[in-house]
Amino acid sequence: MPLYNGFSTVGRYKKYRLSDFELAKQDLYNHLHIRKGEKLMNPDFGTIIWGLLFEPLTTEIKEAITNDLNFIVGYDPRLMLENMTIIEYENGIQIMLELRFIETNQVDTLKMQFDKSSRS
Repeated sequence: MPLYNGFSTVGRYKKYRLSDFELAKQDLYNHLHIRKGEKLMNPDFGTIIWGLLFEPLTTEIKEAITNDLNFIVGYDPRLMLENMTIIEYENGIQIMLELRFIETNQVDTLKMQFDKSSRS
């Protein structure tokens, strides 16, 4: 029996229901697709990554992204961040987050690309 239940309209060919680790990963994915300050009534929600895409990935920028991602993953009590990789590539920044779902001890990697062409 799932501990957490929710819905997602992403991938409409699937069922709309999500539970447990899949729901937690989708919630994190949604959080990372919001620019910090964009969410009405909650200006601290979202990520700073969208505002840094056109900056060179210096040590300071990488540290700021690392701190931001640690805060965002720590925001969700269902998840624990095991490992993080931040890579600059031609069109933006790629992150890989190795996540542990605390309730079941299950581990999975979430890979996301933040493309310069996606946001301006």
